[in-house]
Amino acid sequence: MFTTLNRLFPLWAIGAAAIAAFMPGLFQPGAVAIQPLLALIMFTMGLTLSRADFAGVLRSPRAIVIGVVLQYALMPAAAFVIASVLGLSPALTIGMVLVGATSGGTASNVMAWLAGGNVALSVSMTLVSTLLSIFLTPLLVWLWMGASIDVPVLGLLWSIAKLVVLPIVAGCLVHHWLAATIRRIEPALATVAMVAIVLIIAIVVSLNADRLTSLGPMVALAVVLHNVSGLAMGYGLARALRLDRRDSRTVAIEVGMQNSGLAASLAAQFFSPVAALPGALFSVWHNISGSLLAGYWKRRELPPAEPRQPREVSS
Repeated sequence: MFTTLNRLFPLWAIGAAAIAAFMPGLFQPGAVAIQPLLALIMFTMGLTLSRADFAGVLRSPRAIVIGVVLQYALMPAAAFVIASVLGLSPALTIGMVLVGATSGGTASNVMAWLAGGNVALSVSMTLVSTLLSIFLTPLLVWLWMGASIDVPVLGLLWSIAKLVVLPIVAGCLVHHWLAATIRRIEPALATVAMVAIVLIIAIVVSLNADRLTSLGPMVALAVVLHNVSGLAMGYGLARALRLDRRDSRTVAIEVGMQNSGLAASLAAQFFSPVAALPGALFSVWHNISGSLLAGYWKRRELPPAEPRQPREVSS
């Protein structure tokens, strides 16, 4: 049951966003819950991480380094360029850059598995990029936006530490002591994280309901272009750097799928509800595009020299 619910995540996200747009009063009081919900997502992610996942970082250092460098180099730059070309406001631009400067999304591990990618590499990239985000996200936002807007670097750093690193560490410790139990309930944990993400999307959309008519189409276009450029450049550059197709699929998904829930939360906390809108729309769209791309790649068999060894993980 939980697996079926999890696979329908894009539908839940679209449905929640639609309800929040037409009945914003249902979700607006939940604005204070955005950060606790994000911490819950990170905690459930930590619950699914084992020592084997950490060991994977040491087994594939080259592919991980390539993937993480591409992610943090490409996505903030693409966000800034797209926002500038489309003439987005400073608030929306900071929201776009925040999406680009965050770590890989937790759902990317499932998408990598569905696409016939390297799941161990996906988990390792998500882990490394998440841990690096405590320093890189504030730094990159400052580098790209510091000249035009006041960026609270120290505040961002401390908030990421509280909302991302501490919950993940706590989850890992619980996993260490209750590994057998965690394995049995992983699908349910993924559902908990999914519900939390859907609620964050609904809350952010409800806070911007009065602006969606004027801002929605342009922001949606920017979000689609940002995500597609990450997926395309992630795959193309990974192949150019001589990663095999299986690892390149994984890098593309990790680069293109961002922790947009974190971006929305930070934007709402440090900037404005408008700045949180790109993160909310990205959360909806990247799960749709990731599912479609994974389905396409799943139907295209890898060459015999690059066999698939799928191992399902939770989102």
